Amino acid sequence: MALKLYVPTLDDADKANYIRETILTSEPDAKIDTDLSTRVITIEAKASDETFKQLIEATGHQVVPR
Repeated sequence: MALKLYVPTLDDADKANYIRETILTSEPDAKIDTDLSTRVITIEAKASDETFKQLIEATGHQVVPR
């Protein structure tokens, strides 16, 4: 099942790529899709939801419940 995370500051491709690269350093097999129009990151991987939230927050962004 895919994890969908709302990141309100996800508003350009550079930020999306930075978040993607950060996630892939920890979970190299993760499948990541970013939708800039909805500001949602969809992740399919084995790590926990909390791991991905922490990785995104480490890039200077917040994950907000939606």
